[in-house]
Amino acid sequence: MNNRDSYDDIINLPHHVSARRARMSMTDRGAQFSPFAALTGFDAAIEETDRLTDRRIELTEGEKEILNDTLLGIMERIAEQPEIGVTYFVPDQRKAGGAYIRRTGRVKKIDPCGRSILMTDGTVMAMEQIIKLEELSD
Repeated sequence: MNNRDSYDDIINLPHHVSARRARMSMTDRGAQFSPFAALTGFDAAIEETDRLTDRRIELTEGEKEILNDTLLGIMERIAEQPEIGVTYFVPDQRKAGGAYIRRTGRVKKIDPCGRSILMTDGTVMAMEQIIKLEELSD
């Protein structure tokens, strides 16, 4: 007896259709066979680990003095809203380190007590994060 003979009695029977359940769509049927993602989030974790951050630079006393002198000069001209170029450190929220951002714009206010600089576009920079500050010519 070969395999074909064993199915002769059922091979031409009509396909069963349930009277109680609706027919499953092709999309839902296909979803049953989609791959299982056992390591959900693993790729994102690997990407996060690979993402590079910069270490925060510690300024020397001489560099801090130059920065302070430049800041005092800007404070004297604050009514003119002088244009400046500034490089500052933004700490990363997820891991050690961060990124340095270079921005140019006009200064609206300098808050010595809060140790921050407010730009006319609303950006606030903490003075302790600034590593380079320069007045740009108008």
